[in-house]
Amino acid sequence: MSTAVVVGSGPNGLAGAIRLAQAGMDVTVVEAYERPGGGTRTSERTVPGVLHDDCSAFHPTGVASPYFASLGLERHGLRWLWPEIDLAHPLDDGRAGVAARDRELTRRSLGVDADRWDRLFANPVGNFDALIEEVFQPVVHVPRHPVVLGRFGLDALLPATWAVRRFQDDPARALFMGVAAHAFGRLDTPLSSSVGLMLTAATHAVGWPVAEGGSESITRALLAELAELGGKVVTGVRVTSLDQLRDLAGGRPEVVLLDTAPAGALEIVGDTLPDRVRRALGRYRYGPAAFKVDIAIEGDIPWTNAECRRAGTLHLGGTAAEIAAIEKETTRGVMPERPFVLLGQQYLADPTRSHGSINPIYAYAHVPNAYDGDATDAILGQIERFAPGFRERIVAVSTRTPAEFETYNPNWVGGDISAGANTARQIAFRPRPALDPYALGVPGVYLCSSATAPGGGVHGMGGFHAAEAALRGWSARARQRASV
Repeated sequence: MSTAVVVGSGPNGLAGAIRLAQAGMDVTVVEAYERPGGGTRTSERTVPGVLHDDCSAFHPTGVASPYFASLGLERHGLRWLWPEIDLAHPLDDGRAGVAARDRELTRRSLGVDADRWDRLFANPVGNFDALIEEVFQPVVHVPRHPVVLGRFGLDALLPATWAVRRFQDDPARALFMGVAAHAFGRLDTPLSSSVGLMLTAATHAVGWPVAEGGSESITRALLAELAELGGKVVTGVRVTSLDQLRDLAGGRPEVVLLDTAPAGALEIVGDTLPDRVRRALGRYRYGPAAFKVDIAIEGDIPWTNAECRRAGTLHLGGTAAEIAAIEKETTRGVMPERPFVLLGQQYLADPTRSHGSINPIYAYAHVPNAYDGDATDAILGQIERFAPGFRERIVAVSTRTPAEFETYNPNWVGGDISAGANTARQIAFRPRPALDPYALGVPGVYLCSSATAPGGGVHGMGGFHAAEAALRGWSARARQRASV
């Protein structure tokens, strides 16, 4: 039986491992941490019995993933749960823009901009399955739905700061800009609308669900699927060279997938890489970092806006103009006084995460890469800004700095949990311009992390496409050997 080794057990690594095992390979996954899952883990970080997602928390791309859907992970206990409102963006005047699968909730919150919002998202929401099929592939591919992709691409090319000019009032502008800010980068550059368009379309089409019991439930389901196919997982082993993999695979593996950042690939593959690939990976840029605060509170957050009390996810950053200025500062390496904060109330959809009346709150701020200060008070201040009295309900707090994020997962260089800056170049060509963005120029060795297309998110598509590329290469080498 042909052998394969996958380095890293995040969703992309596990998806790639499953695809290789489906093709009949003997697959071993090697994980440096003591628990598999990469960023898709859940822990008791504040109070015993209160569950906090370590990184990934909301899963529009997970529920939309074609490959995950094909696996039937519900057989392994994965259950998606939705809040009443998927997303809310509060403003200082007490209003909030909300986005939900129930489009009427969104329309009511956006007032004069409701019709404009509907027109913007009519194409991506109405053709969501076709759009997902296109954007969850490498950029260089033959589109099956060129009209859908073309119409989306025209809007996606715009800077987010231009896209919001179509709206007349702050709720719609801020709501869109907050979603666009998931790109962890400047919002006045080309393609900075793309993330906002895609994630907002997903909100209306499939929602932003959570996994019952925590995001680690996704990892457990993927591990169960891999085990059914005969795959193995080894934890607590940090891979620093290809030579290590010989012992793990009982000889040189025919296929190696690296669920690592480009920096990790440079370390592991080293001088074996062709010069052009080594130079390209060395130029790969990393973006702003996350500073995370996990909070246990008594009861619920006392949001000024009532709709926010029903929302699974909230963006805290004020107006669209304020968010654009914040993200520009953060990208330049300046820590803003009021950072952009993403907050999760996953327990509203999934009460199993709470313990009695103590509920988990998930929050992180965008901070400069490798930021070594303490953003805790700034994050709590942003919450208090839109929910006066919040601090009085805090029972316990746990923090994770950018440096601690990188220690937890070396893929997150400088605390960049996106595994790469979302510049226009890197949105279009991750990790480098190439017909096969997964191949590293070394026979049998491929990159499969979120540094490859289609980018960040718990969807496994980077791993799936890398495995498909690896299987094509493996078959070609086998035919070549047979012809000799």
